[in-house]
Amino acid sequence: MAVAPHALAAQSAAAVLREGGNAVEAMVAAAATIAVVYPHMNSIGGDGFWLIARPGEAPRGLEACGAAAGAATIARYREAGLDRVPTRGGMAANTVAGTLSGWHAALEWSREALGGRLPRARLLADAIAYARDGVPMTRSQAACVALKADELHDMPGFAATFLSGGLPKAGQRFRQPRLAATLEQLAQAGFDDFYRGDLAQTLAGELEGVGSPLTLADLQAHRAVWKTPLALAHSLGTVYNMPPPTQGLVSLLILGQLDRLAQDHWLGTDPGGPAFVHACVEATKQAFRVRDRHITDPAYMEVDVRDLLAPPWLDAAAARIRPDAVLPWGEGMGPADTVWMGAIDRNGVAVSFIQSIYHEFGSGIVLPVSGVNWQNRGCSFSLDPGARNPLMPGRKPFHTLNPAMARLNDGRTLVYGNMGGDGQPQSQSAVFSRIVHYGMDPQAAIDAPRWLLGRTWGQTSDTLKLESRFPEATQDALRALGHDVEILLPYDETMGHAGAIVLGADGLYEGGSDPRSDGAAVGW
Repeated sequence: MAVAPHALAAQSAAAVLREGGNAVEAMVAAAATIAVVYPHMNSIGGDGFWLIARPGEAPRGLEACGAAAGAATIARYREAGLDRVPTRGGMAANTVAGTLSGWHAALEWSREALGGRLPRARLLADAIAYARDGVPMTRSQAACVALKADELHDMPGFAATFLSGGLPKAGQRFRQPRLAATLEQLAQAGFDDFYRGDLAQTLAGELEGVGSPLTLADLQAHRAVWKTPLALAHSLGTVYNMPPPTQGLVSLLILGQLDRLAQDHWLGTDPGGPAFVHACVEATKQAFRVRDRHITDPAYMEVDVRDLLAPPWLDAAAARIRPDAVLPWGEGMGPADTVWMGAIDRNGVAVSFIQSIYHEFGSGIVLPVSGVNWQNRGCSFSLDPGARNPLMPGRKPFHTLNPAMARLNDGRTLVYGNMGGDGQPQSQSAVFSRIVHYGMDPQAAIDAPRWLLGRTWGQTSDTLKLESRFPEATQDALRALGHDVEILLPYDETMGHAGAIVLGADGLYEGGSDPRSDGAAVGW
């Protein structure tokens, strides 16, 4: 089974699985397709993170995120008259795009460990065809282009790529011939060509031409890195996520607190009730404080995040949550654009994967020859050398990205995730809890109304946002507790695009795809 926030990506993965490919090969096919058909959310000019679990073995993590350019110094940005890293333009495109290095490393492991044999040309075939021949533009993309057109119109390559016929309409054919040619080159030369081959030479020249500090040397220095995932000992199993520089710790800290509250029997029996939502929000506040104080490039961290997943911290944090009062809350981290996708193959190999360009359309730059839309992940750096995430050459930026996975005591394997900045760990807590604590099937858990504390895609306010499908009694009770409640649409894209797959101990697969997205869960 495979799930993705665009149905064509899920179908690409499912086709590979049906042909005998494994979950890693299926995910590369899905990642390539979605980079073409959902360009406002992700690109091959972005970063990616993997969790891979093979039955009988500890899960593996793969970090495919790029570091800041060698020339990306605070002094350079200050000399340019900047008081912060810009969110758009060449100076925002200041980190290497890592996702293709992840595809490369994952496929190497697939060949060695799983006997994967499908060629790159097969895995990229759908994506190449969709870029060359076009796909019907989604309503989500058309709305995002319209929303960002004034801001991004003058970014190099943006108007030519996304506004060539004026403001686009949902359903019209959307082609990317330059990107198709780039994908064909990658299929023939290999993904490493992006960093150390002819394509790397082209990219370096293009990046220089749009004012990016990235150089060929930065591309050549990049490699994806295998990581040991973080693991939360949960009363119902073990939950995994990625270590820093991601906010995977946040997702696990929330679930660790909720597990303790569930055992104390005050989450309630209603997964849409005020007790459950209040507990999730209060656990989120404490997890975000840890994130904002500690999480950065792990080479510069002062704490071992695994210590924070031990019982003492979680016990103390859960004890601070009161059913009749709210904890203080500051500001969220801001918007993000991402796709999460999952796959589990016939042998039980499970993949949880996330790929992103950060803000909508990343830096806004579409490179003129390769057609690559480059990310702006480096705008999360600070120009204050005393900050938690100061800009410096070779440093990795903080990442909201965090793919999730769980192995449950009853023998089930769960892969799940979500897009949306601050919303990622919050939707993860909702989906995981509804499946694991409340016994909901994945589709029902994802379909149910969700909430968001803080900011995410398209939002700048830090209220507690609730979809209007929450009962009025829940809305009123949360206000009475002191939450600053804002009501959104019934199925609001602000909540992100969640997905989940459960492989049961009996070998049966269940999946769920978010109706807030354009996706599907596809199995056979």
